[in-house]
Amino acid sequence: MTALAVGIDIGGTGIKGALVDTGRGVLAGDRVKVPTPDGGDPDAVLAAVTEMVAGFGEAGEGVPVGVCFPAIVRHGRTMSAANVSQRWIGLEAEKLFEAALRRDIHFVNDADAAGVAEVRFGAARGVDGLVIMTTLGTGIGSAFLYDGVLIPNTELGHLELGGEDAESRAAYSAKERDGLDWKKWAKRLQRYYRHVEFLFSPELFVVGGGVSKNHEDFLPLLDLETPIVPATQRNNAGILGAAWLAAQPTHRSGDISVL
Repeated sequence: MTALAVGIDIGGTGIKGALVDTGRGVLAGDRVKVPTPDGGDPDAVLAAVTEMVAGFGEAGEGVPVGVCFPAIVRHGRTMSAANVSQRWIGLEAEKLFEAALRRDIHFVNDADAAGVAEVRFGAARGVDGLVIMTTLGTGIGSAFLYDGVLIPNTELGHLELGGEDAESRAAYSAKERDGLDWKKWAKRLQRYYRHVEFLFSPELFVVGGGVSKNHEDFLPLLDLETPIVPATQRNNAGILGAAWLAAQPTHRSGDISVL
């Protein structure tokens, strides 16, 4: 395994990146953040990422690059787009970035990257069976890892509850939009997590997203059979997970053991 890799986390408002020591699961330098270009056009995003990677200097030359992105990603192709240009849909993103950066790239869904980071280095390390990572933000992202193997592109935010996408009622954005206090929001989360628990019987839930820093305000209000814990890698999770996946020699196979 290559010890050093670059991790890039592309979001609707910002692009974050850093050099990562993938053996230790820590940043190997300062984290850099730039605004996502208006509209999230692929060409503009690619230019911003290329400039960011160049800024890592000699230490970042030639090392693998992992990119996590808010989309379904199949064989390096982005099949959806959230809060970015619709031009991403169906785009051969991995090949596009490889051509621009002249090195191996691994494109992965952002929640999947965060899940990998938590299983490899964070709150779910050493847990066997099914771990479900959820990220509570504008929507609800999800990641499945079974005995350390990533099962990519789950979309549990789009489970239907009461005739609506679950994330339209239970995402953190719904709490803010509807002016809910923690207790009222937790009732919506309770319904959501109970449903997911019934469908998949996981060994552990890990809750990420920016709101996870306030986990003491809402996680203790949930009554589940499955343990539910806050993520520990937080804002670095996507960077760490994407970099770790890129560093694996078999990253193109889609069957990568994290443990």
